[in-house]
Amino acid sequence: MNSKTKDKVATVYFWATGIIIILILAWFLVRILGQGVPYLSWHFITGKPQELSAGGGVGPQLFNSFYILLLSMLFSLPIGIGSGIYLAIYAKSNKFTDLVRISVEALSSVPSIVFGLFGALLFVNLMGWRFSILGGSATLALLNLPVLVRVTEESIRAVPRSFWEASLALGSTQWQAIRKVLIPASLPGLITGITLVAGRALGETAILIYTAGTAVSRHAPDLDLFAMGETLAVHLWYVGGSSLAPDAKEIAAGSGALLVLVVLAFNLIIAIPSRIVSKKIGGGK
Repeated sequence: MNSKTKDKVATVYFWATGIIIILILAWFLVRILGQGVPYLSWHFITGKPQELSAGGGVGPQLFNSFYILLLSMLFSLPIGIGSGIYLAIYAKSNKFTDLVRISVEALSSVPSIVFGLFGALLFVNLMGWRFSILGGSATLALLNLPVLVRVTEESIRAVPRSFWEASLALGSTQWQAIRKVLIPASLPGLITGITLVAGRALGETAILIYTAGTAVSRHAPDLDLFAMGETLAVHLWYVGGSSLAPDAKEIAAGSGALLVLVVLAFNLIIAIPSRIVSKKIGGGK
């Protein structure tokens, strides 16, 4: 087989793979949205859930999803990005840093239910936070940290070394070079990593079942950090298996469609500015 034939075979293979992935995604969206969108309404999106009667909504769960996401990102972003910068810039190549990197990679592959059990042991029991928004947010932050550390380190290392050397040659300190050169240049990669962990956090269930609970406060929206914080994903799991509401199937379908739309919208809101920033940086180079 000559090189031209190999090139054609590879081209056909990659095109076919891409088309298959798009078709699977399209089928998934059509199936989920087709079943759930007809049940979406303003009352459903903003209303309170009902346990025994029909017509309940998911307003508190939707609020808790974003509230817990925001808190978890506030906990994980400074530590995750800071650790990634340390490993990329300050850390020396030795057995300790190799151990840190191996540990981070190992934590990235740990199932979320293990994090949930750890959070239940640490935050719910030992620290006495009970099932709460704070406990769920802290545990989600632990889930996000390994991914943020690796993405930050790789994004910083992807910036050409000449950027760093030129900044230092002009008299800037290491912190000034990091803040004004490396972070802006690596921003598209950082935003991509943040988008990945945020989307994962919005759809997480196992962790929040064990730490935030499967109920919501009577007062919605409730900013109390120690209130129970059932999210939309957890509500979908609960309604699909344990709810006594007569329209449980409809609520589950609507919740699934709403969750998909929320995740898609959230990713687009972050991805579009990321593309703009990436093009500006690319044009500046």
